Amino acid sequence: KGSITVLTNRTDLVATKFKEYAKNFEAKFPGTKVTFEGVTNYDNDVTTQLSGGDYGDVLMIPGTAAVDQYSQFFEPLGTEADLKAKYRFTGPATYKGKVYGLSLGGIAKGLVINKRIWAQAGVTTPPKTPEEFLAGLKAVDEKTDAIPYYTNYKDAWPLSEWNGHRAVLADPEINDKFPTDAKPWQPGKIQYIADGLLYDIVNQKLSEKDPLTTNWESSKPMIATGKVATMLLGSWAVPQMQDAAKAANANPEDIGFWPFPYQTGGKFHATIDGDKLAAISKNSKNKATAKAFLDWFVNDSGFAADQQAIPPAISQPLPAGLQTFMATGAELLEMPAATANSGKEDEIIKSAEIDLKGEIYRQKLVDIARGAAKGDKDLYFADLNKRWSAAQSQVMK
Repeated sequence: KGSITVLTNRTDLVATKFKEYAKNFEAKFPGTKVTFEGVTNYDNDVTTQLSGGDYGDVLMIPGTAAVDQYSQFFEPLGTEADLKAKYRFTGPATYKGKVYGLSLGGIAKGLVINKRIWAQAGVTTPPKTPEEFLAGLKAVDEKTDAIPYYTNYKDAWPLSEWNGHRAVLADPEINDKFPTDAKPWQPGKIQYIADGLLYDIVNQKLSEKDPLTTNWESSKPMIATGKVATMLLGSWAVPQMQDAAKAANANPEDIGFWPFPYQTGGKFHATIDGDKLAAISKNSKNKATAKAFLDWFVNDSGFAADQQAIPPAISQPLPAGLQTFMATGAELLEMPAATANSGKEDEIIKSAEIDLKGEIYRQKLVDIARGAAKGDKDLYFADLNKRWSAAQSQVMK
């Protein structure tokens, strides 16, 4: 019974979808009232509210909150053993055997493509190797009018998506092993595989002519209508591109999602990550209703399906787009965070001044590849290895 307030970062849904969800919950539990409160500058504003003590009843955990602070602000939802058996993505919300938040949905990493354009180029199944992928882009270039690959260089953040593909090596310990490697830009290693492919795409003139003029918002109708064939992003981008297709009177079914072009043991593997975690406020005056709502939202609201996201409940089916993705033989892997070397990778990144999780060094990679900066792939990777190695030897000594 009674009222609860739900803080959300999805300001775009407060007046539409979330109103529907509130009504559905209230109908199932007569005598309850749910109010969604959209917060634009979510992480900063909610962090301030955490220190003030008044931060609603259910909320997304702000990225600024450290895991060891969770018990201070949020109600435990259950034990790690119990919840891990029912839900995906509980790892980041777990502290000392207790889970403090549930992800509202997950995404897979891969390639958003225009299937119609790739089919015109004679390619209807996902390329299995970087070489096959480059050959496919060349076919797109030769047989269609589309730009084979779009870097989104100017908006920059899409270049950071090239960092999300460690799962392709199918090694569950890769996040712990990564900081122990002094030279990640060597053949056969993930940085070489991913960054090397980006370099080759640009170097072989298979991307837009002038990366300085790219535009993220414009890229959506471009891929939706077939002016662009491919972008490396997360599965979250698929519904956005399909909406752009509807708006442009194009066919939303043209938008597809393929795994990264690399196989281990004859199989594609794709990284999956959870979205923001929802938690119950330790200071809620109505924890019973807050808990019932969180439970209902994750299991029964249909939110993940509406967002074409991976449902947090293991028992629920994957969205249609990802079922097609899985039909390619791709295995979805949730990569465990580093434990023995927790935090070490970030220390090396800071010390080496190589923004591995960002886009600055990848913009330079694109500049070298297109001839706008000095050097070549081997020289640049040797320089990255040298800087990384110097920082790594200090951090890991």
